[in-house]
Amino acid sequence: MQSLSLALYSLLMWCAQPLLRMKLLMRGRKEQGYLTQIEERFGRYTHLQAHLNANQNLDQQRKDNRFVWVHAVSLGETRAAAVLVAELRKRMPGMRLLLTNGTATGRAEGEALLQAGDVQVWQVWDTPAAVKRFLNHFQPSMGIMMETELWPNMVHQCAEHGIPLTVANARMSEKSYRATTQFAWLAQPAYQSLAAVWAQSLEDAKRFSQLGAKRVEVLGNLKFDAEVDATKLEQGQKLGSTHTIITLASSREGEELAFLRSIQKYMKNQPVAGVNNAYSAIKNIANVKNTTWMIVPRHPQRFDAVAQLIESQGFKVSRRSQWSVDAMGNLQREADDNTILLGDSLGEMALYYGMSDVALLGGSFEPLGGQNLIEAAACGCPVVMGPSVFNFAEAAQLSLQAGAAVQVDDMQLAVQAACGMVHNREALQGAQEAALAFAKAHQGAAVKTADAIVKLLHQRH
Repeated sequence: MQSLSLALYSLLMWCAQPLLRMKLLMRGRKEQGYLTQIEERFGRYTHLQAHLNANQNLDQQRKDNRFVWVHAVSLGETRAAAVLVAELRKRMPGMRLLLTNGTATGRAEGEALLQAGDVQVWQVWDTPAAVKRFLNHFQPSMGIMMETELWPNMVHQCAEHGIPLTVANARMSEKSYRATTQFAWLAQPAYQSLAAVWAQSLEDAKRFSQLGAKRVEVLGNLKFDAEVDATKLEQGQKLGSTHTIITLASSREGEELAFLRSIQKYMKNQPVAGVNNAYSAIKNIANVKNTTWMIVPRHPQRFDAVAQLIESQGFKVSRRSQWSVDAMGNLQREADDNTILLGDSLGEMALYYGMSDVALLGGSFEPLGGQNLIEAAACGCPVVMGPSVFNFAEAAQLSLQAGAAVQVDDMQLAVQAACGMVHNREALQGAQEAALAFAKAHQGAAVKTADAIVKLLHQRH
């Protein structure tokens, strides 16, 4: 049954190749990074031969020091992988990293993880031939999938090649679990073949176990161990020191418009029903005009579109790439209150959170599961979340319990809650302190996961 289901899946993947190529080319029009080394996605690496042979014979390299393969599909997974890779290098000096990514932003972020002898390539498409070429070429000692990525042919071929495949920082929402069970005939053999699953939470662990994973441990969330860029954070705190700033952070399409319209509503002093939390004391925000508003889009290809959207709603836009800073390092703001700051840069979330008094969590006001609230907390920035937080379900619940966040039903209530927080300085300070304490209290997953990986490698070799 397994061989039949895998054969059917493989046939469908093979037939989908033209569509996948077309999708890749279309994405490449907006993000040039997707057009880099396309043949890697088919398991062809002739362009890497000179690099791999730079210091010694390739076969000898493979024999003496096999790759540890880490797959991080996108930006968030790559940042979590960075924490884990740093811990692994402490335990395995000279470790050679094979890093695969699925998105252009993930690949760009991952370049910073590479050292001499490491290799970064695209995630190979999940066809038998491409996967075999990938595994035969690099011959990794083990594979570590970050968070959610699991592909049937990859799992099957790793088992055939004797390569232990694991999932680190593993998470699975209830929605993903229900969807996966619809394809249990294909998914269950894959989960059963995993060498280990290191889950973020007990609920995640239960879902992986129910799908067939045999060796499952709860080790926590690696994102709590990510180091904050202290220089960027300090710079942001300086920039924001003379302003009250509310930020829509890591926003997704549809959220910016709702945010801008909510701001307009409050600027006209139109009341909204109260918020059911500790910051609901105010109904009309007369002093909302003393607040500076900022939007930081999640995806860089949308920077220009969001700038145009801001202007279309009657606001002026002040882009990070064009900000003016005085001799004291203070942000020079427009004279009127009708200007929206736009964070149009990558790798500066610590700066934006440092500037902000409160952040509205992007991806949580559309049914997208929410972005990384842990990063905000680590910067001491309390968060207002929308209803959709399944990507960080446990972290969201823990942050609410700690007083580091509040949760509301929609964007209008989020803007009201944020305004209530920034104009109650005592409550705001308490939330900021709670955010820092929450982020620190849940650290430790990186050490546990790295220890588990080293132990598994020693058992296998």
